[in-house]
Amino acid sequence: MSQKEQQFLDALDKKLWTAADKLRSTLDAAQYKHAVLGLLFVKYVSDAFGLRRKELVEQFEDKEHEYYLDPDDFEDPEEYLAEVEDELEIRDYYTEKNVFWVPQLARWQTLRDNAALPPGTEIEIKNGKTHAYTIRSVGRLIDDALDAIEKDNPKLKGILNKQYTRLQIDQAKLIELINLLSEIPFSHESLQAKDILGHVYEYFLGQFALAEGKKGGGSFIPRNLL
Repeated sequence: MSQKEQQFLDALDKKLWTAADKLRSTLDAAQYKHAVLGLLFVKYVSDAFGLRRKELVEQFEDKEHEYYLDPDDFEDPEEYLAEVEDELEIRDYYTEKNVFWVPQLARWQTLRDNAALPPGTEIEIKNGKTHAYTIRSVGRLIDDALDAIEKDNPKLKGILNKQYTRLQIDQAKLIELINLLSEIPFSHESLQAKDILGHVYEYFLGQFALAEGKKGGGSFIPRNLL
């Protein structure tokens, strides 16, 4: 690893832990560990999904690529754009690159944009068909997001910790945590996203182990799934 890469990771560590630890307050470290690491995984898979989505847009516009979509084949620009949007929601484009399929409810932007909405608010979610989703709490929103990811990615079945509704953590702090983790850049000029995630996981596990008075931390997501 280059010095520049290490400096990037060290700065990320310091920024995240300092901010995250302030949010922990009196919450038990073991509980807060699951709150942080579960959301980190959602941010990671959502970012990876977004990067593949951006790549697909470029491929649709590349005349030399097999996925090229010729605008001249459509009656007007709006029809072309609608076709691009439909293509971007085809699961096979993502799974062929070993990217987790992330349904709209579980995409980070959905969590970030809607976490602070008052209970009872309805938002529009499109997964093939458009349907209304009712916000009950930010904890329930996260649990439902994790459940949606698990249902669409069988190898994650039984692995994700869907207990945010039951966590003894103030809802406002969960919103702050989402805003904090929104600042994690799972993209770098030379580091791969999975390497950034693995590093942040190891660092946080070590810090939480210290907070829990232990010598080491366990794994949250098996490495073969990253």
